[in-house]
Amino acid sequence: MKTTLLPKNLRCIGITLVLCSMATAQDAAPAVPVNPLASPTITINADQVKGKSSPLLYGIMTEEINYSYDGGIYGELIANRAFKDNADTATHWGLSVENGAVGDISLDPSTPLNSALKTSLKFNITAAGTAQRVSLSNDGFWGIPVRPATTYHASFYAKAAPGFRGPLTIAIASNESPTLFAQAEVPALTADWKKYEVELTTNADITPSKNNRFIIWTTSAGTIWLQNVSLFPPTFKNRANGNRPDIMALLDEYHPAFLRFPGGNYLEGNTLATRFNWKETVGDIAQRPGHMDDAWRYHSSDGMGLLEFLEWCEDLKMQPLLAVYAGLALRNGGEIAPGEALQPYVQDALDEIEYTIGDVNTKWGAQRAKDGHPAPFALNYVEIGNEDWRGNYNGRFTQIFDAIKAKYPQLQLIDASVHSPNNGKLTSLVKDRRPDVQDSHLYTRSEQQSEAASFDYDKYDRSGPKVFEGEWATRVGAPTPNMHGAIGDAAYMTGLERNSDIVIMASYAPLFVNVNPGGMQWPTDLIGYDALNSYGSPAFYAQVMFNNNRGDEILTSTADNVGSATWQAPAANGGQAPAPRELPTLYQVATRDSKTGLIYLKVINPLGTARDVHFDIKGAASVAANGESVIMKADSLDDTNNLAEPKKVIPVTAKESGFAPSFNRTLAPYSINIFKISTQ
Repeated sequence: MKTTLLPKNLRCIGITLVLCSMATAQDAAPAVPVNPLASPTITINADQVKGKSSPLLYGIMTEEINYSYDGGIYGELIANRAFKDNADTATHWGLSVENGAVGDISLDPSTPLNSALKTSLKFNITAAGTAQRVSLSNDGFWGIPVRPATTYHASFYAKAAPGFRGPLTIAIASNESPTLFAQAEVPALTADWKKYEVELTTNADITPSKNNRFIIWTTSAGTIWLQNVSLFPPTFKNRANGNRPDIMALLDEYHPAFLRFPGGNYLEGNTLATRFNWKETVGDIAQRPGHMDDAWRYHSSDGMGLLEFLEWCEDLKMQPLLAVYAGLALRNGGEIAPGEALQPYVQDALDEIEYTIGDVNTKWGAQRAKDGHPAPFALNYVEIGNEDWRGNYNGRFTQIFDAIKAKYPQLQLIDASVHSPNNGKLTSLVKDRRPDVQDSHLYTRSEQQSEAASFDYDKYDRSGPKVFEGEWATRVGAPTPNMHGAIGDAAYMTGLERNSDIVIMASYAPLFVNVNPGGMQWPTDLIGYDALNSYGSPAFYAQVMFNNNRGDEILTSTADNVGSATWQAPAANGGQAPAPRELPTLYQVATRDSKTGLIYLKVINPLGTARDVHFDIKGAASVAANGESVIMKADSLDDTNNLAEPKKVIPVTAKESGFAPSFNRTLAPYSINIFKISTQ
């Protein structure tokens, strides 16, 4: 993921220049009426198929940023469950005492659970009794969510010093009142490490809330040690160590075709030691050491490990797009030289692929079966690194490419060193091999930049490798995009879809953000949430609209007399600004289902005025009068969704009549429009 900082934009709207205003990337464009003489016409040539649209076009990209996994889609509710977030103090853990009880907590590196989890929490109770309770609590990821009639699974490892009799009470409690929502008891502990598990079930009459904490308390004096303290709510499809149901339900509404993981900068880390080391992310969570996500400055439990990514794909019927480590550290450590030094990491990539697709008779296929998934996963695409723009990537890519192709010739391998299109070509560091796919990343800071970029692939060299637009976004709105960002995204997607014969995959980034203060490292993000609730942004629903309403054939279509917007692109790196560019004031693309003849016509109106548009469908034997529309609109480009109003800007599906070879429609201001028209 890269940051592009741009100065203010000059936006001018009209058939000729009628108004110019200075607008930052976060400002809404002025509502300026189009010249009334303009009468836009969109022509769809049903007898001219430009190409086949990729079935994998729209997918998702993910990495541990903005608390996307821990504190996000990963179901775990305990923050710092393994006491590794801070070497000096037990962050997220607190102690309270009642009626003269005395106790303390401390990190204890001398009492490890195992070689992966070497530091335990020492819970020392000096004075306690029937009315003298000592409580250890965890505040979760900005709270512990509580819902009615819900069973939570708590587990932890513990051992006791001689003389501690127990018991321990496990509970979920409110921070705002003495209310205990659920509790259970562990009668006694042993002198050796042992795993303890309890179920906590809430009553049906409680109100959902998030300002709560997880508690372990005792009224007995003595010393105990704790490690890997966990609390899980029900998960999507009831998977053990699984994902949060509400966020998964949002993704299921989108129907993404693939998941690119484990991510961008999270794959490499700032150093070799902080890369995503997949072998330390499989197996029992109590055997996973976790690692510092220093690219985004917080610790990762690695509860979301390789198998969990693959099961995420399985649950949502997505193809896995696996990114393997390619020998780059973002900062300290730099690059590993091709050759002997790189070879252990080449083998590591081969082992990772074997874990994914190897049968149970292979070493890593057997490990996957031991971890609970005997069947191999389907894997077609592997990316070699991420945003790898360092000098020796060609050599590292070649070495890894050759090794994977030799063992798995069926896999499509992706070049991660390219930059966005320039005169129809992508710039790549790879010279000695032809990659199957090239991964381009594009972040724009204004709607207008995205509109301009929607034409980038129209002149792309079709003889080159296929393209994966692996990270892209219109970065307008925070923590999640507003309608301004959604309009820019939709305009850009018309270009992706129009060229989806060559752009075979695309994924917006970042996918997730925890909207609590301190939860965000990067705006703008597709889906937002706190501990209790989640929502999709207008840009998310634009993606839902595009992906769920798309044919497999790209039709030739043109937009005439739509008017123009004169846009002045900012200067790059303090240089001279390029010449002003004329942008259309409508964006469109048409695809068709080759089996049913259903045409999906997408039209974007980025202006603050309604547009009367004429449509001609040529080359179709018949056009059904009745059809359907899916429309998302807003009163202002600043309109957005959030936790308080999660459905303020969403698409609306309606029946339509009056379709014909020639028909008219009025497009609402600031609107994304899809018309579904049956033809033969």
